[in-house]
Amino acid sequence: MNTTEFLTIATAICPDKEVIVFEGKRLTYSQLDERVNRLGNALLGLGVQKGDRVATLQVNCSQCVEIYFAVARIGAIFVPLNFRAKGNELTYMLNSSEANTLFVGERYVDLVNSIKPELPHLKNLIAIDGKTEGMLYYEDILAAASADEIFTDIDDEDTSILMYTAGTTGFPKGVMLSHNSFSVYVLENVSPADPETEEKNVLTVPLYHVAGIQAMMAAVYGGRTLVMQRQFEPGEWMELVEKEKVGRAMMVPTMLKQLMDHPDFSKRDLSSMQVITYGAAPMPPEVIKKAVELFPGVSFINAFGQTETASTITTLGPEDHMITGTGEELEKKLKRLSSIGRPMSDVEMRVVDEEGNPLPPNEVGEIVARGPRVMSGYWKDEEKTEKTIDKDGWVHTGDMGYVDEDGYYFLAGRATDMIIRGGENISPEEVETVLSSYPKIDEVAVIGINDEEWGEVPMAVVVLKEAGSATPEEIMEYCRVNLASFKRPRSVVFVDELPRNPMGKVLKRVLREQYGEN
Repeated sequence: MNTTEFLTIATAICPDKEVIVFEGKRLTYSQLDERVNRLGNALLGLGVQKGDRVATLQVNCSQCVEIYFAVARIGAIFVPLNFRAKGNELTYMLNSSEANTLFVGERYVDLVNSIKPELPHLKNLIAIDGKTEGMLYYEDILAAASADEIFTDIDDEDTSILMYTAGTTGFPKGVMLSHNSFSVYVLENVSPADPETEEKNVLTVPLYHVAGIQAMMAAVYGGRTLVMQRQFEPGEWMELVEKEKVGRAMMVPTMLKQLMDHPDFSKRDLSSMQVITYGAAPMPPEVIKKAVELFPGVSFINAFGQTETASTITTLGPEDHMITGTGEELEKKLKRLSSIGRPMSDVEMRVVDEEGNPLPPNEVGEIVARGPRVMSGYWKDEEKTEKTIDKDGWVHTGDMGYVDEDGYYFLAGRATDMIIRGGENISPEEVETVLSSYPKIDEVAVIGINDEEWGEVPMAVVVLKEAGSATPEEIMEYCRVNLASFKRPRSVVFVDELPRNPMGKVLKRVLREQYGEN
């Protein structure tokens, strides 16, 4: 099944049910279906063809859902861009994907105009929020387009989404995800739409993140109502859940912690909440233990995966969050709470050594996975694809870990130096490239250090060309101008030299041992 059928089927079953609630606007499934057809026909009229790339630069909104399904219906490829990215990062992603159409949110218009001369492939600029000089207006092109149904020959293995994720070489990698990458998961794990049931999901995870896309598709196929939030803000989240009687949520650990730490948490009625799925970053045990206590009756699910695996490949289910029993049984349950659970039914997983040989239980190696949902490869990069997907189809996740005797997987660091801050991947090499261009810096290494709220944050270890010639504040200010906010180092330390091995490679392991607990 291709993903366009999720909306078609749900619309046929429950046309009058609300599908989106967003900032006072409410859309039914039939209204969404019509707007998707209009937008799809408008794109065809603008010359967008099957296989073309169509990008968006906008925070979560109802139009983002419309854009995905419209792009999918005409057989084009959706490219959701990280709205925190800076101009140079956006230029790279747009030129790499050769996107010919870009939908732009109001707050990003000036940024897009500043890089427009560097985007030779871009033909159509469409403003989402209002009439904008030099751009088409979203509502105008919908109003002028036909609502006729669109029929496109789409194969389940056709690429549906090109999603950029941080690369260890400093450049984002375009992950190609097919319709099948999402439909296999949704059909296996979500009950189809039912006009007699009413379920609401609050969606705050950004739609440029695979977890956000997966949550959106699952809700549409399931005939649920998506209560959307532009960006996560704990006070507003609680207000939406209370007002709309929301029953499901997807959160990253940082969101859950901010929610429970909010001064109004105990004042809000969140009793409608039934299921909270969390993932995208390691969950501190003390945070989930507190959540289980503060959300009595809620089923918690830890969903582990990555962009290359089309999100979830293991789950730690509600039964594993019930911390009951005594003695050895209780000890085992408490330990499992820090695991990522067991593989899903369509996924094979194992832990392997450096030669790719399977390791026995409780021995640390790299976690690899394979199945029908994994990516087809990196966009226009066979070399990286071959390094990540071996000849037998195993995706090398870059995560180190082990599996216990009962099949539960535990993380034990990463095989790469990738930093994960609040669910966002950060390439140290990308940050180092920016810092190396600062004239006062001779050498620099960027590492991830532990942070109670974000899991990890970047730290810059700097060798100056002249001792005492720069301050941490000016270096961080330089990063503020040149890097997306979540990628910026949160601290800077100065050293006389960086530790290296005999071949001259910087030993980040040594730096992490020295500074990682700060």
